[in-house]
Amino acid sequence: MARFTVHVREEWLTVPCKDTRASVRWLAAEAVRRYRKNKPESGAESPESLQVRRCQGLGLLDLDDAIEDVLQDNDFIEVVLKDDVMSSEFIPSQPEGVHLYTRNHEPNELTAEAEEKIRQSRALLENIVKEHKVVYGITTGFGKFARTVIPNNKLKELQENLVRSHSAGVGKPLSPMRSRMLLALRINVLAKGYSGISLDTLSQMIQAFNASCLSYVPEKGSVGASGDLAPLAHLALGLMGEGKMWSPRSGWADAKYVLQAHGLKPVSLKPKEGLALINGTQMITSLGAEAVERATAIARQADIVAALTLEVLKGTTRAFDSDIHALRPHPGQVEVAFRFRSLLGSDHHPSEIAESHRFCDRVQDAYTLRCCPQVHGVANDTIAFVKNIIETEINSATDNPMVFADRGETISGGNFHGEYPAKALDYLAIGVHELAAISERRIERLCNPSLSELPAFLVNEGGLNSGFMIAHCTAAALVSENKGLCHPSSVDSLSTSAATEDHVSMGGWAARKALRVIEHVEQVLAIELLAACQGIEFLRPLKTTTPLEKVYDLVRTVVRPWIKDRFMAPDIEVVHRLLIDQKVWEVANPYIEKYRLANVPEARPISPTAFTLESPRSPCKRAWME
Repeated sequence: MARFTVHVREEWLTVPCKDTRASVRWLAAEAVRRYRKNKPESGAESPESLQVRRCQGLGLLDLDDAIEDVLQDNDFIEVVLKDDVMSSEFIPSQPEGVHLYTRNHEPNELTAEAEEKIRQSRALLENIVKEHKVVYGITTGFGKFARTVIPNNKLKELQENLVRSHSAGVGKPLSPMRSRMLLALRINVLAKGYSGISLDTLSQMIQAFNASCLSYVPEKGSVGASGDLAPLAHLALGLMGEGKMWSPRSGWADAKYVLQAHGLKPVSLKPKEGLALINGTQMITSLGAEAVERATAIARQADIVAALTLEVLKGTTRAFDSDIHALRPHPGQVEVAFRFRSLLGSDHHPSEIAESHRFCDRVQDAYTLRCCPQVHGVANDTIAFVKNIIETEINSATDNPMVFADRGETISGGNFHGEYPAKALDYLAIGVHELAAISERRIERLCNPSLSELPAFLVNEGGLNSGFMIAHCTAAALVSENKGLCHPSSVDSLSTSAATEDHVSMGGWAARKALRVIEHVEQVLAIELLAACQGIEFLRPLKTTTPLEKVYDLVRTVVRPWIKDRFMAPDIEVVHRLLIDQKVWEVANPYIEKYRLANVPEARPISPTAFTLESPRSPCKRAWME
């Protein structure tokens, strides 16, 4: 028999359906009937005055459609009664959030080696309980209550109370993708066999992960000390069948219904398992991993955007000469200079724009153009440094107490402390922010006719049209906001848990603000990319290099040239999307790698920015001599 999970105001109801040829109207009426039976005082309206929509996607359903034509067994729907725009208890199935990278999800399973380690560590804990030994978190309370011994018949309740009481987070929930990453990292830690989790419980967690049954996890509440206690407690609460959960089938719904709809049972906690589920730095590192990935993507695309701006502002490539950077060989600086050469090298990729000003009287470019390898370079090196710390953290055991089955003992330690990822993510925010700071100055140069030799604010009929005037203001606002966000959170510490946890990392905030800083950097560079492409319009019919023309063409597939003022926010958003999806990198990278593999002589064109005592034989004299 088919069944459907129906949300009516604050109630979730399971409605069986013997005949799926019945109409959606019948299903809604039956749900309302059951709701009124449970709450006769509710005064619910008659079924004629309602709407029905899917929980996932919020799409309205036609009341006269047959159930079998529009719904599948175990689908989740919302009945909206008259005058109820949306139940106050209903959580939208598509929560707010920044764009995220998506991946194909392959089912996960434990290796035989991991299963054996888990069995051994669990056997040790079972012996501790059986022999009535006093061990922190297993047969005692937590934190300040570490000296309170709990009787064996209360150990299950102890673990459940721990999860419920620690589920005290506030704020918007993590998006489903972020909650999924959080669950993945917690499973990875438990699978190492040092937490004392049972194989049954971990297997249930993996089943929930594979079904994308993801707990409602508020983003705020962790001080990053005994791990991310509040977020991980909310994660565990959903697995226990309490609180809310999200799945592709249900959207947000009560956890017990979501698990039930996927044929899963709530986790029943055994001794120490509640503690095993909530001790660790997994929220810091899950958000940190996303931050590192997005930072990597925007940092390398920043080089491409800046190169295009340099072309529009008629800058020179001489500042990217490899001999200069060999004298200060920071890896990031050297690589950024190489990328500029690969995109702008006149011999490899002739540029009509570059040739048009080859012998101008400009002696040197502004820092925002000339110093890109130095400024962008340190951002790249910062990302590499932070990536190493986050990767180490992801693959570490961060529980407490640690269970060493081979030694036959448990040891309380401090691997749950979030100082490492907290400090690293503060550093990441500071390093990546500079990409936006220098980009905003390049946007100013593009928009300022006294600096660009282009029409003011990159538009004709200035005055009637404002062009990029306020787009630049938006970039300035984002950069200014980043300056506040770059204040490190990890320099703060507040004593918690009655001075038991008397030094904390504040890593949760470090991770969240690093992501916000990176999103702002993406948006500022999206504005610069739009402005640079608009600048190209005023240099036509001249063309830039082949790879940069490809970037221009990519942008023009989603944004048309700025002929007169129009609604600009959608343009910024769609180009932001290009950067998040790494489309700009995908277009330009083949040319960068081809240049790397070709190993062609370095083009060193003559210009007023370089001085030589000899009269050159050709623009490529030195290259030929070599």
